[in-house]
Amino acid sequence: MKIKKPEYYINGVLEQNMRVLAKTITLIESTLPEHQNTAKIIIDKLLPDSGKAVRIGITGVPGVGKSTFIENFGMMLIREKQNVAVLAVDPSSRKSGGSIMGDKTRMEKLSVEKNAFIRPSPSGGTLGGVAGKTRETMIICESAGFDVIIVETVGVGQSETAVASMVDFFLVLMLAGAGDELQGLKKGIFELADAVAINKADGDNIKKAQLAKHEYESALSLLIQQSASWSVPVLTCSAVTLDGIEDIWETILEHRKKLTSTGEYTEKRRKQSLEWMWALLEEGLKSRFFENTNIKKLLPGISREVEKGRKAPNVAANELLSLLK
Repeated sequence: MKIKKPEYYINGVLEQNMRVLAKTITLIESTLPEHQNTAKIIIDKLLPDSGKAVRIGITGVPGVGKSTFIENFGMMLIREKQNVAVLAVDPSSRKSGGSIMGDKTRMEKLSVEKNAFIRPSPSGGTLGGVAGKTRETMIICESAGFDVIIVETVGVGQSETAVASMVDFFLVLMLAGAGDELQGLKKGIFELADAVAINKADGDNIKKAQLAKHEYESALSLLIQQSASWSVPVLTCSAVTLDGIEDIWETILEHRKKLTSTGEYTEKRRKQSLEWMWALLEEGLKSRFFENTNIKKLLPGISREVEKGRKAPNVAANELLSLLK
């Protein structure tokens, strides 16, 4: 990728040029030092033009129909005159680093809409199934005039805290009649949720969905609420028949309205900015550690010593960390 001056990317994004927008995100995701130096300038310049969009994180159990839900939810938003960006994170192979970039294939209708932008990004094995540059990508999309940013994550797990730390509203999609509807509560995922939606509530599954709704409501009532002004609702919907889809959007807007009135919304964004800074610090320190010449030289030998039981892990860690001084 031939790099251009920062102004090319900044102006292109602000002018809502979709080709430049895509190129800018590719630049942001690059790990090359020269690309990262330019990326920092771009993000810094675009930051004042960001922050106005509704940021929604969507996760769910396998087979819940996330892609169908997001596509039809996005199409509904476009009918409501909203510009929608979908940051769909693909699971990367831990061995090869490869990923199946099939999001545009899975969202055929949404991908051809002029007011929609779908960006598949490999998770790279990142905790929470969120690409390493998702926060930066959100800023770029917001600066390009997108009203709603949807982050689709790989799956459900405790590491989904990474998603909750960068969105305004965290939606957990579930299935009824899956056999272990309440099992997920043990994973802590529902402590992060701003709403739970039981998908595929159509046809013969409607009664099961209603039963699951009551079970979830009872279970959620036992959890400590994140917000003093918001109780986590349990909704039912069908991404196929579109029943309940508009109710979810109304719930998201109501959540935004309530938290804005109490000041929680602003405070949440402030905390997220700090969490972003700390995440970048950890990433930077880890990068410097592995790039250190002395560490590169001694790490293989020390690792072998630990593997063979000749050196305690804590002693080895201290030896390696002391090389950063």
